[in-house]
Amino acid sequence: MSLFYVPSLATAHILPEEESQHAIKVLRLQIGDSITVVDGIGGFYNAQITNPHHKHCGFKITETIAEFGKRDYKLHIAIAPTKNIERLEWFIEKATEIGIDEITPIICRHSERKIIKAERLEKIIVSAAKQSVKAYFPKLNALCTFEELIKEHHASQKFIAHCYEEDKKLLQEEIIKSMNVLILIGPEGDFSKEEVEKAISAGFNPVSLGHSRLRTETAGVTACCTVAIMNG
Repeated sequence: MSLFYVPSLATAHILPEEESQHAIKVLRLQIGDSITVVDGIGGFYNAQITNPHHKHCGFKITETIAEFGKRDYKLHIAIAPTKNIERLEWFIEKATEIGIDEITPIICRHSERKIIKAERLEKIIVSAAKQSVKAYFPKLNALCTFEELIKEHHASQKFIAHCYEEDKKLLQEEIIKSMNVLILIGPEGDFSKEEVEKAISAGFNPVSLGHSRLRTETAGVTACCTVAIMNG
C-alpha cells in the first residue's frame, strides 16, 4: 500500500511536494497507478495518479473508506519533554502508532528541557501515522506550563501519574471504557509535590503505572498502551 498524506485534500487533489517526489522519483508511479490518501482528520481514500509530476502530483479519488480506524474514546497525554530530545521523539512515534489524539508538551518545576522543535515532532507524527496506517493523526499542542495545562484542558477522566509513596490505584483499574482521557506524565525528576496537589485540586486522580520506576517516555507509552488495551 502506497499511503500519502494530503492535509489540503478538501481544496485540491494534489500531493504536497515532498510526497510527490516520493511517489514519482522513489516509487516511480505513473498515470493510473493506485495510491491511498489520508488527510489526517479521518479521511481515508483510494485514488489513482492522474498527473505524475515530481513537485505537484495530481490524483483522483476512486473510493472513500468510511470510518477507517475511528475509536470510541479519545486520549490526550500531557508530557514533560525529556532532557535527551530523542526520548521524547521516541514516545511521540510510538504513541502515534498505538493510537493517541492529542499530545501536549508541558514545562514542570523539575523540567530540564524547556524548548522543543515542533516542526520536527510534527514530521515524526506524520511518518509514524503513515507507517501504522492511521486516518486520524494526533494533534501536537503548543508547549505550555503545568499550571496552564491543568486550567485549560478538560476530559471526562483526568489522571496524574507520579512516583510518590501514597495511596494510588493502578491506571488500568481506573479507566472507564469509551471515555475521553487526559493523563499527565512528569519529567525525569517527577512532578513536585506541590504540582501533584494542584492537579488533585483541579480534579485529577493520582495513579500508578506499575511497581517499576519508569523513564518519562516509557511511562508515556505505558499509559498509552494501558488506555488502548482497556478500550480493546
